[in-house]
Amino acid sequence: MSENLDLSKFEKKLIIRNIEPTDFEEIIALQKLCFPNMDPWTIGQLRSHLQHFPEGQICVEYDGEIIGSSSSLIVDFNEYGEQHTWDEITDKGYITNHDPDGFHLYGMEIMVHPEYRGMKIGRRLYEARKQLAQRLNLKSIIIGGRIPNYHKYAHEMSPREYTEQVIDHNLYDPVLTFQLMNGFVVKRINVDYLKDDKASLKYATLMEWNNVDYRPQSKRQFKTSFPVRICSVQYGMNEIEDWEDFATQVEYYVDVAANYGSDFAVFPEIFTMQLLSFLKEKTPSQSVRMLTEYTEEYIRLFQDLAVSYNVNIIGGSHFVEEDGSIYNIAYLFRRDGTIGKQYKLHITPNERKWWGIHQGDELQVFDTDCGKVAILICYDIEFPELARIVTQRGANIIFTPFCTEDRQGYVRVRTCAHARAIENQVYTVISGTVGNLPHVVNMDIQYAQSAIFAPSDYAFPREGIVSEADANIEMVTVGDVDLEILRRQRKGGSVTQLRDRRTDLFEVRWRERER
Repeated sequence: MSENLDLSKFEKKLIIRNIEPTDFEEIIALQKLCFPNMDPWTIGQLRSHLQHFPEGQICVEYDGEIIGSSSSLIVDFNEYGEQHTWDEITDKGYITNHDPDGFHLYGMEIMVHPEYRGMKIGRRLYEARKQLAQRLNLKSIIIGGRIPNYHKYAHEMSPREYTEQVIDHNLYDPVLTFQLMNGFVVKRINVDYLKDDKASLKYATLMEWNNVDYRPQSKRQFKTSFPVRICSVQYGMNEIEDWEDFATQVEYYVDVAANYGSDFAVFPEIFTMQLLSFLKEKTPSQSVRMLTEYTEEYIRLFQDLAVSYNVNIIGGSHFVEEDGSIYNIAYLFRRDGTIGKQYKLHITPNERKWWGIHQGDELQVFDTDCGKVAILICYDIEFPELARIVTQRGANIIFTPFCTEDRQGYVRVRTCAHARAIENQVYTVISGTVGNLPHVVNMDIQYAQSAIFAPSDYAFPREGIVSEADANIEMVTVGDVDLEILRRQRKGGSVTQLRDRRTDLFEVRWRERER
């Protein structure tokens, strides 16, 4: 009797999974092979796909090699014209217009390695898309299908006539025939759909597969507004006697925010420097290290207040010691008890000179019960790349705790925050310190006028100012921002900066640093 065979040496495993960053180069190589006369994905586009809709990016791996992939996004198709182009409905391949509350899965691309086209890889990818649409309870899958054999018949028939001939099985088209076999129905012919699709002469068949298991949900269909109330605290930096005085002042403002029904209470940058008024250390470098000893008390205080008062709190920022270095860190204290943190990425000459502050390397976008938000601390708002990146990652509100000692510094923060709101079609919030601490080195005077900014368009307040405090007075300013209005304006406002970016000429991307 022969020995049992080692079957493992015959196995070649086929896996259908979501695309990962390590797959990017292989995906691009596959695309060049499948579509040699068309522009392939860029790393920036692939990275944006995973930032906005990782579930919609699927690949087939066979024996360790990627042999097929599909890319999708979610849209509310009613918000796009019947004769849309591929660039319009995919934001030129970056899918920053991906709408989690949309009704339709839109297929951007499916490709299969030429050497594996007899293994039903394309059918598997379509099935994965259908399962995704069913799992997310979407109405349908919509695709703009190429008709790559049309150029052979263009001299004798129109695109519609060609399509009808393929539907009647009188002609064969490798894409259209395949899509028909997978249950898609032709709705119309789009012109100038894909600018570099010469084989289809830029025509495409708009096709749809309906999800028979779709269950209408009224909260998605009839959403008219998504208001979020924000309380920006213009914090008074006056002398205190001990930690209890600080905690009392902080709780007072959280209580005020809660009484106004706020979803967010926002405190200023390094307002915990107020503690130095009773610590009495005169050497700046030593004083901030003394301040870091209160980090745990600070975190416990704000975490308790966020839960107790049912308010998400941007806890200003605080100097924190990590591995012997001092960082300027802003914390998000969610009202469900969870905590996030954002390092200040750009350190001012003043922070280096007086306190030896180190710069952080991570840029976060935080999920909250009011959508995605980001925090750019003071100087960071003056670098437009950061605001663009967090917007591309889905942030609708950017919070900027700041601390400036003169009007010039304040104007830089205010002007840049307002510009970021316009450029990125987001809301921005600034919260600053006022008053004075005569015995604290480099914190003796403050200047601020806290505010909430909106994009500049008819649907938003005049001048793009939702609310603002009086200058240099200890107080709060409260305002409502509407995320549904923001979503609509991004799609159909007087100007649509996010959709109109020339991503064929430029892009802004985040470079991960090696550790």
